[in-house]
Amino acid sequence: MNGRNLKELSAADALRRLASVPLGRVVFTRHALPAVRPVNHIVADGQIVIRSSTGTILSAEVAALEAVVAFEVDELDAEERLGWSVVVTGVAQLVQDPEEAARFKSLLRPWVAAEMEQVIRIRPEIITGFELVPAAVPG
Repeated sequence: MNGRNLKELSAADALRRLASVPLGRVVFTRHALPAVRPVNHIVADGQIVIRSSTGTILSAEVAALEAVVAFEVDELDAEERLGWSVVVTGVAQLVQDPEEAARFKSLLRPWVAAEMEQVIRIRPEIITGFELVPAAVPG
């Protein structure tokens, strides 16, 4: 198998790919250390939307504080060594408007059985992405 090259994705292509998968990882700070939680999400109005329950770590550390977070998604094939990864950095905040929150709740169904009454948005500020592509074969 030949090597692979990294191809940088445009911000638009990175967001399109982020929206194409249902599961991502939100990275935030907890006790001055990085913490990661897998979450299902949607992309709506150019922002990443997730849900949480009051009193959870995610709710306390992210939504309540308007924290700077990273959000990562990928689709990788380990056998073929092909795929892509996208990382978005931005500020997470609780959606306060009841109508907007209701709209997002209707679009995003949690994967877990818990009541997830909070809606959190992440507004992308830095968008990076790359794709692993086959390297050119010298000829």
